Amino acid sequence: MNTNRVVVGMSGGVDSSVAAYILKQQGYEVIGVTMQIWPSDDPDVVEREGGCCSLTAVEDARRVANHLGIPFYVMNFQQVFDEKVISYFVDEYIKGRTPNPCIMCNRYIKFEELLRRSMALDAYYVATGHYARIEYDDQKQRYLLKKSVTPAKDQTYALYTMTQYQLKHTLMPLGNYTKEQVREIAEKSGLVTANKPDSQEICFVKDDDYAGFVQDRASGPVAPGYFVDTQGNVLGKHKGIIHYTIGQRKGLGISLGHPMYVVDIDPENNTVILGRDHEVYSREMLVDDVNLISVPSIDSPIRASVKIRYTAKEAPATIYPYEDDTLRVVFDEPQRAITPGQAAVIYQDDLVVGGGIIAKAVK
Repeated sequence: MNTNRVVVGMSGGVDSSVAAYILKQQGYEVIGVTMQIWPSDDPDVVEREGGCCSLTAVEDARRVANHLGIPFYVMNFQQVFDEKVISYFVDEYIKGRTPNPCIMCNRYIKFEELLRRSMALDAYYVATGHYARIEYDDQKQRYLLKKSVTPAKDQTYALYTMTQYQLKHTLMPLGNYTKEQVREIAEKSGLVTANKPDSQEICFVKDDDYAGFVQDRASGPVAPGYFVDTQGNVLGKHKGIIHYTIGQRKGLGISLGHPMYVVDIDPENNTVILGRDHEVYSREMLVDDVNLISVPSIDSPIRASVKIRYTAKEAPATIYPYEDDTLRVVFDEPQRAITPGQAAVIYQDDLVVGGGIIAKAVK
């Protein structure tokens, strides 16, 4: 493979545009690729501004590539995206869990399928506009994933699935920059994406209507069921478990005279369990489908901090080995709304130890 050749995944946003610019300035032979993951004849996708699926995004990426004087390709990832991300998203909601599709997109699309296709182009690296740092530790003889220098923009939470092989073949040039610096570079370099707003919603779900999307994609209608309290008493009817997530208070469609929250979802009995605010908290959880980065294994308890959702603050905890591919996490203080299906990412200072998927909160 050509160790100087890098394929940059260009989403049409400012971050990936500047990543391509920086790598070219560093002397790499840069190839720009936009991954088409949604049918281009879908009117919702065509009209949506700012999302990484829209035709506008493809054209913005093409204009940046032309400005930088680098080759540019649009590659069709529709089938693998549907299988690995969309189907996973739908299946998890039907199971009463709350998935993070962006993590699966990184895992299977950007750092697996895009890397595979990049190597077919004789490229040694793929690169993205993520705010994170990759370093090699000679002492550990491992590639490490570290937080961005800008805590507010750090994206390591969504990258914990990366393997040693993927880290070896990935460049993330924005890890040492702030967002303000990135926009300034884009402005000075004349990139058309310099002032483009960041995409906030899940790219394939219109208007954040997750339940509507899942219902449209499900094999049959999602059945209504019952709300019950933590003692099993029936409180009323719900409209289907896909409409609810742990910790939810608003939009329950039931009035009980005092605030009630979703504390659990039981897909086997099609029930949504409601409780008072204090019942939403747990000190312990099990995490499976674990991927470790900074260490080859966790064979004895370690101290670390753990993040249980993208917007959550890290919380100190002790991590115990539990079973194959499963860890037991015991927090120093109870955590609110530990949600099955979400990722739990383990940190030691700015280092990503690894992470996995929350299997369940232990009450």
